[in-house]
Amino acid sequence: MASFLRGKQAGIQNDLSGGILPGSFAPDEQSRYGINSQVSCLAYEPVQSLLAVGANESKFGPGNIYVFGRSRVHKFFTPPRPTSFRQLHFVANRLVSLDARNDVAIWDLDTAKQLAHYTYPGASCLATDPMLDWALIGLHNGDIFAYDLDRERPSPFRIPHFWQERDPRARDVALVGMQLHPKDIGRLLIAYNYGAVIYSFKQNLPVKFFEYQLPPGAPGGNSEGIGSLRKPRLTHAVWHPSGTFILTSHEDGSLVFWDAKDGRLITARSIYATKVNEPGSRPSEPTPVAPITKISWCCKENPDDTALLIAGGQALDDPEQGMTFIELGLTPIYATSSWEILAAHFGGKRRLTLQTPPGAKVLNYCLIPRTSPHFAGTQDPIAVLTMLTSGELITLSFPSGFPISPTNMLHPSLSFVHPFVQKVAVATVARGRWLGMVEKRNQGDVILKGGAEAAKRRRRYEARNIIQVAHADSTVRMWDVGHADEIENPAQLQVDIARAVNRYQDVEITAMDMAETTGEFAAGTIAGEVVIYRWGGNKYFGRDEPKSMDPNPGGISDISSRAEPTLKEGLQPFVLYEMMQGPITVVSVSDVGFVAVGSENGFISIIDLRGPAVILQMSTAELTKHEKKSLFKGHSSSSGSKEWPVVIEFGVMTLEGDNYSSIACFVGTNLGHVATFKLLPSGQGYSAKLAGVVNLSDKIIAICPINADTGHAAAATGPVVASLREGQQVNGTLVVVTQTEARIFKPATAKGASKSFDGAVCDAASVTELELFPGFALVAVFNDRTARAYSLPGLKELGRKTLPMLDASRTASAIVARTGDVFGWTGPSELVILPVWGTGKGLENSLDTIVNPELLSPPRPTISNLQWISGTQYVSPTDLDLLIGGGDRPPSKRMLAAAAEEQRSARAGGGGGGAAAGGSQEGWGEYLTRQLNERTEKLNMMGDSMDNLQASSQGWADDVGKFVKQQKRGLLLGGIKKSLF
Repeated sequence: MASFLRGKQAGIQNDLSGGILPGSFAPDEQSRYGINSQVSCLAYEPVQSLLAVGANESKFGPGNIYVFGRSRVHKFFTPPRPTSFRQLHFVANRLVSLDARNDVAIWDLDTAKQLAHYTYPGASCLATDPMLDWALIGLHNGDIFAYDLDRERPSPFRIPHFWQERDPRARDVALVGMQLHPKDIGRLLIAYNYGAVIYSFKQNLPVKFFEYQLPPGAPGGNSEGIGSLRKPRLTHAVWHPSGTFILTSHEDGSLVFWDAKDGRLITARSIYATKVNEPGSRPSEPTPVAPITKISWCCKENPDDTALLIAGGQALDDPEQGMTFIELGLTPIYATSSWEILAAHFGGKRRLTLQTPPGAKVLNYCLIPRTSPHFAGTQDPIAVLTMLTSGELITLSFPSGFPISPTNMLHPSLSFVHPFVQKVAVATVARGRWLGMVEKRNQGDVILKGGAEAAKRRRRYEARNIIQVAHADSTVRMWDVGHADEIENPAQLQVDIARAVNRYQDVEITAMDMAETTGEFAAGTIAGEVVIYRWGGNKYFGRDEPKSMDPNPGGISDISSRAEPTLKEGLQPFVLYEMMQGPITVVSVSDVGFVAVGSENGFISIIDLRGPAVILQMSTAELTKHEKKSLFKGHSSSSGSKEWPVVIEFGVMTLEGDNYSSIACFVGTNLGHVATFKLLPSGQGYSAKLAGVVNLSDKIIAICPINADTGHAAAATGPVVASLREGQQVNGTLVVVTQTEARIFKPATAKGASKSFDGAVCDAASVTELELFPGFALVAVFNDRTARAYSLPGLKELGRKTLPMLDASRTASAIVARTGDVFGWTGPSELVILPVWGTGKGLENSLDTIVNPELLSPPRPTISNLQWISGTQYVSPTDLDLLIGGGDRPPSKRMLAAAAEEQRSARAGGGGGGAAAGGSQEGWGEYLTRQLNERTEKLNMMGDSMDNLQASSQGWADDVGKFVKQQKRGLLLGGIKKSLF
């Protein structure tokens, strides 16, 4: 009966929710965008072109792993128990992780399942190689163990604590890192906090020790304790890309270069000075430096053309904070270069600072190589993805250090921490309009190109939910979040608000809106400015020539010259409205050329874009003057409270007492007033006047103009407004939701029908339309993390569901779209999308294909012939399998695949039929024996060749000696004959 009476009171004759079946209100967890916790580690795979991101465990999430490919390709990996990930490595199209619980785990990239894991108590670091089936795990106590990635089990192989054996009196010796030789996989560089060691797998011995000592008078990296002998603790150790030299970094900021062959210290430097290991090389004033968090010895396509990238090591008072790039250039030829030449080379050619945002330090980074996964991922990098102590990511070009926008470069989820998000809005844009909104922008190659998106069902709605995300760097990115269907236009749009207002400090975006049909966009700032964008071409393309403008408080300025010079077609800055009445609290863009703005100082402005001109500016204080004239009086507002607009909507309908329909603007305030403004033609433009005010109980949450006959939105669109000239009318009504009640009434002042909410405060609401069957209902989200649906016009509760995934402290930022999708925050940087008219299913992983099996890693670089002839003992990956796994280990899947390929090739060739037939029955034991025999035979042949070479070389040397003796004898005899005759 109550529902029936509300319908009559609201003036709606039809049951707009009659087609909704019981049980239809069942929210699905469709998708999530963002990272559920703070980013902890990064890894990039250049062959497959994939990026892996690990997160820390927090109250917002268990600590997931995310793998991203091109466009929207992604997978997320959830550990069996909450943990924080410390290292990630791509190996053989799988992902290897080390977490805070000391678990080493293997993950399948396509299924997102954990294949195996093993716990190493005290694990501190992890080393892998793209061509190896082994992971080396270093423990904090100095021991190193091997894990068989192919057989998914630990190996008995163990490397002891060599530094403790060398110096038993050393205390608190810890292992801090490991790195395999870039060309000779049989050597491992082990970094202890006391020094570094080169270990030979073949000899099973440490072959070189490196310990850095500063004599009295040597400044070191920070000039502290200069009068005494010091041994700064080691923090990192890396190979030169050729393996000829070693670099160690130390806690005093020293960068020490060593000869890997004989263990000699070549030179030491800091970021700023060279020869810091020599007494008196520079003034002795102590200079505190930031700890070095990571260091990479990078190279170009030529591995001998190198440079250093260093995070940390800068003086704390250095005005330019960031990462340091030191270009070394072409490495001198080792065999023909003196120590002085090598020391001068490591002094560097130039030094650059890759600047980062002020107040944030670089915690970690990930280089983006062009193609090669070798050389520890440092060969020919094109960019560097940097992780800051604030938890944000920034992408910089390498080595120039220019910021790279993640728009259309990285997955949208990464943009939530690139940098952090300040504000989110959602607009339901017409499909045809959105398909045409593909911006043309000059930008470099896409960073992520891997994977393939899974096929999805065809689009469910003609209207697309376009999310607008404002970031801390004053950029706004927009994209289609989809409806778990095919996204026809997955591209992102970007606008730069700071450039539009010509100010790069204190630019915070506080309000946004996008027109549903025209695609026009407006954003308001905390300083009281409103920037309006329109789609179109850029007449200033390629030219950075913004016109200088004087301040224009209260006026509108043309800012088209402030368009981004790299944007050829897209959302271009149109006009700037300097309202200057406090922070902008709400902005609304209509489809018929009007923009309405509200500010914190309590002012309302309506702009006609045809001029453009401000056709109305009014203070909310004037609304109370009309309150006494309204037919319904709610709770009176406190006269001492500050009032400002919080919700603005446009619509077309017949207002109370009128016999024609008109464009209306509805404004709701934080104190519960709902004001209706009528927009009418006036001369060459339009005028706006206040038609009436209704006072509701408290803060307005949503205003939804609907057609009382059909339930559809009574939107102000071009065709509807054009029909007004023909006298057509829209029987409209308003559904208004406050924090404590919902009310349906005919504007401007009718009483209508209402329903109070019990026990909770409403944070977001909207009238939604069902997809599969006709029906409309009011959907609201409350601060108790519940979603509720109410019928129209009866306001009977149709369903109530708990949304436990929402962050209880951020329900006020939730959004309910017209399509019935709830957008809510699950944590600081992750947004969940919940279609309420679903089946109640939880979040499912994507079906995207991550790995392309046809893409193979290039062969691992090897030592040169000269190094081999000079006595370097080369160990191949297959040799390492034998040295680590032993002769009893079955051949790996890679070896079996190679043997199968050999057999197929032999059969296809048709030659050697007996051998092929025998090979088809060959077991792994026979295969391994044959491989060993063939290797021995080849080594014997090589030995014979070397013997022949030695004999030939000896004969050639003897002939040269005889020739020299003959020449000397002839010269002597010639001199004697000349003196006698």
